[in-house]
Amino acid sequence: MSISSLRGRHASHIALMATAVVFSACTVGPDYRGAPDVAHGATQANTFVRMPVAGVAPAAHAPSRWWESLGDPQLNALIDAALANNPDLQAAQARLRQSRAQLQQQRAADMPTVSGDAAILRMRQPDLSGLQNSQQGSDGTQDSQGSASKGRGPLQLYSAGFDASWEIDLFGGTRRATEAASAQAQAVDADLADAQVSLAAEVAQAYIDLRSQQQRLVLARQSAELEQKTLELIRQRRERGVVPEADVERQTTQVENTRATLIPLDEQITESLDQLAVLTGQAPGALDQALAAPAPLPALPASVPVDDPSEVVKRRPDIRAAERRLAASNAQIGQHEADLFPKVTMLGFIGSSAGNPGHLPRKSSFTWLGVPYLQWDVLDFGRTRGSIRQAEAGRDEAAARYAQTVLAALQDANNALSRYGHQRESVTRLQQIETSADRSSTLMHQRYEAGASSLIDLLDTQRTQFNAQQNLVQGRAELLKDFVSLQKSLGLGWASER
Repeated sequence: MSISSLRGRHASHIALMATAVVFSACTVGPDYRGAPDVAHGATQANTFVRMPVAGVAPAAHAPSRWWESLGDPQLNALIDAALANNPDLQAAQARLRQSRAQLQQQRAADMPTVSGDAAILRMRQPDLSGLQNSQQGSDGTQDSQGSASKGRGPLQLYSAGFDASWEIDLFGGTRRATEAASAQAQAVDADLADAQVSLAAEVAQAYIDLRSQQQRLVLARQSAELEQKTLELIRQRRERGVVPEADVERQTTQVENTRATLIPLDEQITESLDQLAVLTGQAPGALDQALAAPAPLPALPASVPVDDPSEVVKRRPDIRAAERRLAASNAQIGQHEADLFPKVTMLGFIGSSAGNPGHLPRKSSFTWLGVPYLQWDVLDFGRTRGSIRQAEAGRDEAAARYAQTVLAALQDANNALSRYGHQRESVTRLQQIETSADRSSTLMHQRYEAGASSLIDLLDTQRTQFNAQQNLVQGRAELLKDFVSLQKSLGLGWASER
C-alpha cells in the first residue's frame, strides 16, 4: 500500500471523527424550562391566607429541628433514634443508593467500552498421506505439498490485544437519558427527605398521645380515689340515718363509672408504647421501662415561626420530588426522539498475533482494526413516533401531578394554620372552664358537708370537674398535635439530617 493511500485513509478517518464531534453537539428534544407557575398569587404572597391572628409569627427561615422547641429531651431522643433506625427510612435510603447507581451506569453508557483479551490456539492438521497415496495410484504422481504435510506437527498461534467500541452520541439520546436518570435520582433523594418529615411528625404525635393518655389516667385514678372517699363518707352518714340509701347507690355508680375509664386508657398506653418502639426500629415492649412513668405534655413555644408560601413551596420535599420527575419526563422525550436518527458506533481492535509468544512484541506481529458502524431504523412502522408521543403524554401527566402537589401543599399548610389557631382559642376556653369547675367543686363539697346541698348536686359538680380536667388534657394534646401537623405541612424536619 502506498504512502499516499495511507494518508488518504487517515484523512477520511479524521474527517469522519470531526463530523461525529460536530453532530454530537446536537441534542434533540425539548430543553427543560422549569416547572409551570402554579397558583402564582398564593405562592408569591407574604403570608398564608389562613394565618392565625395570634400564636404564629412570620419568619425568614423556620427551624428544621422543630421538635427541639418543645423542650422535651425524651422526644428529641426518640425522633433521633427513629431517623437513625426506622426500617422504612432505611428502605428509602436503599432506594436512593439504587437510583444513584443507575445514574452512574447511565453516565458510563456515554463512554467507550474497552476490553482486553488473550488467546492461545493449538491445532493439529490431519494426516492426508493415505488420501494422497490413493491419488498417486490413480495417476502415478504425488503432490509435493501433500508429501510435506505428512507428519507435520501441531500449529500454535498466540494472540493478545484490546477491543473497543463507542457509540457516538450524535443527537443527544444518551445525554437525554443521563439527564433523565439524574433528575430521577434527585426525585428519590427528595422522597427520602419527605419520609424523614413524615417520620418525625409520626413519632411526635405518638409521643404526645402517650403523655396525654398517661395524664388522663392519673386524673382518672385521682378522681376515683376522691369519689371513693366521698362514698365512704356517705355510707357513714347513711348509718346515722342522715341520708337515704339511694345516695349510696348513686355514689357507688359514680365510682364504678370512673374506674371503668381506667381499662381503655391502659390499653391505649400500651399501644402507644409499642408504636413508638416500632417507629424507632425496636421490638414492642422495648420502651416500656423508659417511658412507662407518667410525664407532662411537652410545652408549646410562645410563638410558632412560619415563613412565606414561596419558601414552603421551595422546601417541601414532595413538591421537589414532583418537579424533578417532571424534569425526568421532559428529558425522556429527547431520548426517544434520538431514535429517529442514525446511530454511529466506532469499533476497533489493537493487538498482536504470532506463532511464538516471544514474537508478540515484534512490530511485524502488530495488527489493528477500525470500523465505523452505521445503524438507522429507516422503517419501523411508527414505533419510534409512538414512543415519542407516549413520552410527551408522560411529561404532561408529570406537569399535572406537579400542579396538584403544589395546590395540595398550599391547602395542607392553610388547613394546618387554621386548625392550630382555632385549637389555641379552644384550649384557652378549656382552661377557663377547668378553673371554674375546680372552684365550683370545692365550694359544693363544703356546702354538702355543712348540709346546705344535696348529694346529687355534689356528684354533678364532681363529674363536671373531672370532665373539665380530662377535656383540658385532651385539648392541649390536640393543640400539640396540630403544632406537629403544621411543621409537617411546612416541610420541616429533614434539612439538618441530610
